[in-house]
Amino acid sequence: MHDGSTPQRHDRRIPPPVRPPDTALRLLVQNVLDYGIFMLDTRGYVVTWNAGAERIKGYRADEIVGRHFSTFYPAEDVAAGKPDWELEVAVAEGRLEDEGWRIRKDGSRFWANVVITALFDETGELRGFGKVTRDLTERRMAEERLRESEERFRLLVQNVLDYGIFMLDTRGYVASWNAGAERIKGYRADEIVGRHFSTFYPAEDVAAGKPDWELEVAVAEGRLEDEGWRIRKDGSRFWANVVITALFDETGELRGFGKVTRDLTERRMAEQALSEGRRLLSHLVEVQEMERRRIAWDVHDDSIQSMVAVGMRLQLLASQLPEEHATALRQLDESIRDTIGRLRNLVFRLRPPVIDEHGLIAALSSYMAEALPASRLSHSLRDELHEEPRPETAVTIFRICQEALVNVLKHARASAVEVSVRTVDNGTLVRVVDNGVGVDGPVTRQPGGDHFGVLEMRERAEIAGGWWAMTGEPGRGTTVEFWLPNLPILPLPERP
Repeated sequence: MHDGSTPQRHDRRIPPPVRPPDTALRLLVQNVLDYGIFMLDTRGYVVTWNAGAERIKGYRADEIVGRHFSTFYPAEDVAAGKPDWELEVAVAEGRLEDEGWRIRKDGSRFWANVVITALFDETGELRGFGKVTRDLTERRMAEERLRESEERFRLLVQNVLDYGIFMLDTRGYVASWNAGAERIKGYRADEIVGRHFSTFYPAEDVAAGKPDWELEVAVAEGRLEDEGWRIRKDGSRFWANVVITALFDETGELRGFGKVTRDLTERRMAEQALSEGRRLLSHLVEVQEMERRRIAWDVHDDSIQSMVAVGMRLQLLASQLPEEHATALRQLDESIRDTIGRLRNLVFRLRPPVIDEHGLIAALSSYMAEALPASRLSHSLRDELHEEPRPETAVTIFRICQEALVNVLKHARASAVEVSVRTVDNGTLVRVVDNGVGVDGPVTRQPGGDHFGVLEMRERAEIAGGWWAMTGEPGRGTTVEFWLPNLPILPLPERP
């Protein structure tokens, strides 16, 4: 073995080759370009040289034959005696394989795979060495780029704080742990690595076998996504979004699981508050509509019917009295009829009876015919409904259309308006389009108390679980568009 001392100087005499190769083999070796294939004598001097060696190392045969093969090694390797040590290993073990930096003729370095084979004759005497060199610089650079990429990815995963990212082995035991997992769950890596991931689940989920079931689903389907309660180190609960991905190698064998956890507790609380508020508003609107309907029925069945009866009595009396008294009664009857008309209009605005009896389209058609003067505003209603909306949805649609049409009549200075109602995506899409003065771009919110009633229309649509929009261009009209799902109002939750 080499003792690390400075390599001895070598003379440059070239012994005769061990055995001339046959012509075909010699031609093969000489013309291979991807491998540097050459022979060394017993002391390490170059004896033969092929085209591949010239391409890789840069030397022509007449420049390198007779020189010691340490010429190809960096100075630090030569100083450490590595070339002679490699020959000693090749003699002792028959061959040596190595990878490392080598030097070209121009002084540049390349990453080489080197195989040195000791050549013995039939008597067992060492006759020299065969050396095969491959230039693996590009592969090494690719591997280095991959290693650097993996290192950057590892650093990224390790330092992400908003996501808990960690690995499980095939049985569900924690194998790695990042800073985000520590922040979310409260465990340090040395406290949790090696423990089963069921540690993070509430006792009721563990008892039901949920952790193992999730791994089974991840294996069967490739991944699993779930939301639910999880447990921190201090025992507190948080609402988590969890993605578990099964990790298979190139042979298809399961090697473990990747697990990504997000803490969505604040988002869930905000969504619950919003949902609770909307449910409450929905029920307030429902109660309001029920009260309007009750008042409308009371006015229609009580006040209007009583006044109709009074009018009929006045007409009868007028026919029986002298003309001077009959005229006064007819004037009084006229006043009563005017009042009845105003009350009927009030009833219609409170709760159009047509909507309960004949549906949304009939109610809108009746309202447009009565509320939009034909002399000032031509109007049309396009019905493309595949199914009638639920009663509470139909009332909300009617109210928004009512407000939109009042705005057109009062403010748009339009000559025509079209209302279209159609079934879209298990809901109802409504457009109210006029050809009036228009608005300047999309309307998101009007100042408080604005006559457009934007806030009221938008809130009605959103309370019902839909959306509302108003767009237009100056001089080219305005479009009010909204969509409501055809869903029932959810009941209020019972108090615990």
